[in-house]
Order: sequence, then C-alpha cells, then structure tokens
Amino acid sequence: MSPAGSALLRGWPFRVLLLIVLASAAGYLAFSLWAGWRGVAHGISQVGLAGSALALALSLINYGVRFLRWQKYLALLGHPVPWRPGLRIYLAGFGLTIVPGKAGETIRSVFLKAHGVPFPESLAALFSEHFSNLISMAMLAAFGLWLYPAAQNGVALLALFIVLGLALLQNSRWLQALKRLARARLPRRPARLVGGLLDVVLHSRRCFRLPVLLLGIVLGLVAWRAEGLALYYILHALGGDIPLRTALFIHAFSMLLGAVSFLPGGLGGAEVTMVALLVINHMAQPDAVAATLLIRLATLWFAVALGIAALALPSGRRAG
Repeated sequence: MSPAGSALLRGWPFRVLLLIVLASAAGYLAFSLWAGWRGVAHGISQVGLAGSALALALSLINYGVRFLRWQKYLALLGHPVPWRPGLRIYLAGFGLTIVPGKAGETIRSVFLKAHGVPFPESLAALFSEHFSNLISMAMLAAFGLWLYPAAQNGVALLALFIVLGLALLQNSRWLQALKRLARARLPRRPARLVGGLLDVVLHSRRCFRLPVLLLGIVLGLVAWRAEGLALYYILHALGGDIPLRTALFIHAFSMLLGAVSFLPGGLGGAEVTMVALLVINHMAQPDAVAATLLIRLATLWFAVALGIAALALPSGRRAG
C-alpha cells in the first residue's frame, strides 16, 4: 500500500466513508421496508446471481471505457502515465467517491504528482472527465425526453447550454478576462481560488478540441449506455415491460439529478428519482425499489469497493 493510500484508510476520509456506508445501509433498509420488504426481497431473488453478475460486468465496461478516456486526457495534457499505475490511480479515486467534497476523485491528483503530473493539469483531466460525462448523460437523457413534446423545449435549452459551455472553453480570451476581473474585483484569497479554477479550465481546453471532443463524448455514451443496459436487464428479469430507450433515460436522468443534488455519490437523490420514474412507467413499487437497490449496488457501491481495494492492496511500485 502506498503511504498516501495507507494514510487515507486510517484518516478522517475513511471514517466518514464508514459512516456514510452505515447511513446508506440504514436508508436502503428503510426504503425496502417502506416498499414492502418481502416484495423487494422477492424481486432481488428474481434477478439472481446471473443477473447481478451481468450488471457487474456492464459496470466494469463503464469503468474501463472511462479509464481509456482518462488516459487519453492525461496524454493530451503532456503527462502520459503507464497503464498499470494509471489504472490503480483511477480506480483509487472511486474509493472515496461518496465522501463529501469530491475528495475521492481529487485524491488522484495526489497520486499523479508522484508521476510528475502537476496539480492544475491532473485537475484539468478530472474536469474534462466530468464535463464529458455530463454531456454524455445529458444526451442519453435527452433521447428519452424527446419522446415527450412538452419536454422538447427543455432539451433544446440544455443543448444550447452545453454548446455555449463548449464555446466558452474554446475561447481563452474570455477565460483570461475573467481571471483579470477576479484579481481586480475580489479579495486576495477568493481571487486566487477563482484564478486557480480558471487555470484548470484553461488547461482542459486541449481535451475539448475536435476530434478529441467527439471521441470523449462517444466514449462517454458507450460507458453510460453500458450501465443503462444493466438497469434494462434487471428490469426485464423482474418482468418489467420497459423499452431500452426508456431504461437508458431513467438511468441517465436519475444520475444527473443525483449529481446536481450535490450529495456525495448522488445518494438519496438518484435513488428517489429512479424509483419515482420506474413507478410512473408502471413498475410495481417493490420491484422498482429492488431494481434501484440492485443497480446502485452494481454501479456506485461496486466502484467504491474497487476503489478501496486499489487503495489497500500492496504494490511493488508506489502509485502515490
């Protein structure tokens, strides 16, 4: 285990992680009791080991595709990292995903520092990954929302927002002007913080030029579609007659709502949204809760487990 990983597993982030795990387990139990414990347990047994294994395999595809994109971003930023330590660092970021403040993912910057990657550029890779994920999940959600005429104006507005964001990223003059404005108008500490954040965005511009922009979005669509497929197969194992397009929309929209809730890992927000959308689409409430619990275990909590393993397992060469 690297010294940084060992310190994390002994320090406050791990204690916070344990508290969140316990609170989440209590919340999931309460959720199940509310929906009807026997019905939820029956739904989970219907999916079985084979269905659960398939969901885990599709989650691994998600992580693998996103890791390839992450490596591409680091290389574009001028800091290619060998794939073995790179994979361990990437997975380690999942270990503390549910700790408030995004500490899990930003800890990658600490480990990458040992490989000569400066903090602004590793954070630029993180920003690029999150922005690409946002675009990809928004597109998957938009495909489902477009079926409803009342939502089409909202989809068009979201597309405009994304295009404007990409245009801003490509215009370094605007970003430099914002830095000068922050230095002129803000107190010293907030000005330094804003300047540092804008430096990260300026570095990330290299990851949003064509054709890399399209590659990042396509890889994101492949990755998040894999998790949406996992939900689709779970729903059909439960006897739900929900089309693939709808299942992809429900998964992507729930993840987006969880993300904008600013709760660690989207906990609570993603689960409530997913259950509500499944019930609206004529799933029985116990089956909706069973499907939600299974997909969250196979995606979020599977990632957390892999991240903790990456932090804890010994290695011949330090990853951090």
